[in-house]
Amino acid sequence: MVIKSRENSIGARAFLIGVILAVIVGIFSGSYSNPLLLTIIGILGLVVGYFVAEKDVQTFLFASVASLIASFAGIQGLATDVALRGITVSGIPITKMMISILGALLFLFIPATIVVAIKTVFSIAKV
Repeated sequence: MVIKSRENSIGARAFLIGVILAVIVGIFSGSYSNPLLLTIIGILGLVVGYFVAEKDVQTFLFASVASLIASFAGIQGLATDVALRGITVSGIPITKMMISILGALLFLFIPATIVVAIKTVFSIAKV
């Protein structure tokens, strides 16, 4: 029988809900995102950042900063692509949808990364 750790189940569930919600918001929002849903995603990001275990801080910060950089670069590249070509598949603007998804993911990762970074600075300052 496998014993599961319940140490970080709230943070893990908040992260999973946040990612699913960000993808759904990105797919269905088009060029306008609902501010209420983005606020909920941001709050879930705060919850995720608060519940990151101290042993996982370094891994989380590396992964979240990489995700932030990739999302931002993806948004910039796709925005340029939309401006130049405006790619659509069967009448659906794929590049605009990808920009919305990446933007919603930024609303999840930015608060989580800031909270974990601040927690790390405070734990270092305790000495």
